[in-house]
Amino acid sequence: MARLIWPIINFLQAAVTAVWSAGWISVALVVRWISRDTRAPLAMARRIWAPLLIRGAGARIELSGLEQVDFSRPHLFAINHQSIIDIPVIFSVLPVNLRFVVKEELRRVPFLGWYIAAMGMVFVDRRERLRSLTRVRQMSELITSGGSVVYFPEGQRSRDGRIRAFKTGAFLPAIEAGVPVVPVAVAGTGEVLPPGGFRVRPGTIRVSIGRPIETRDLRKEDRREFANEVRARVTALYEGLVERYR
Repeated sequence: MARLIWPIINFLQAAVTAVWSAGWISVALVVRWISRDTRAPLAMARRIWAPLLIRGAGARIELSGLEQVDFSRPHLFAINHQSIIDIPVIFSVLPVNLRFVVKEELRRVPFLGWYIAAMGMVFVDRRERLRSLTRVRQMSELITSGGSVVYFPEGQRSRDGRIRAFKTGAFLPAIEAGVPVVPVAVAGTGEVLPPGGFRVRPGTIRVSIGRPIETRDLRKEDRREFANEVRARVTALYEGLVERYR
């Protein structure tokens, strides 16, 4: 019976997700056009759009470590990546407006691509290294102007839960701007919404936020070693989540 019911439930969830997202993105774009400001449209994603998607998936979030971050300062949040639901999860748990580093392909997605571009988020074309680096440098302007940025350093979703090597691109602007990098581990999103298709299942998503890592004394030549350090911190946080709930 479950094999028959779940496809129907997931179809309805996908339809609601599409309508909800298109509707609120349209409102956000109108607000952006009228106000000439991104603060309200970004807050709408954090306070309205993302929480309903989490509830609609039947997911529950457990969060730890939030008190370690001074959210009055800009940060780069480096996060492991298991599922597309990671994005609404991060929007929901971090109490500041966020911009993401996203793959170039999303620019062509109706509504979503329009919103990402209008909010000044950073598109990265992984096939063109030099061009990607140029675009990622836009983060320096975002960060130095007081904005916080979310970066998935693995570059793509992990299908087996293992945390892959971290790319260095987005760490360079953080080093140049001298802003802290916050390691964040997410566990359970791959079970709630696995890669490939739209097979949502209720579950618990756990997020662990680590102590910010200062970059003020680093040089651009240090970015590979620094990326490895951030990966080690994220991996330790992730293993702690897995071990705690095993």
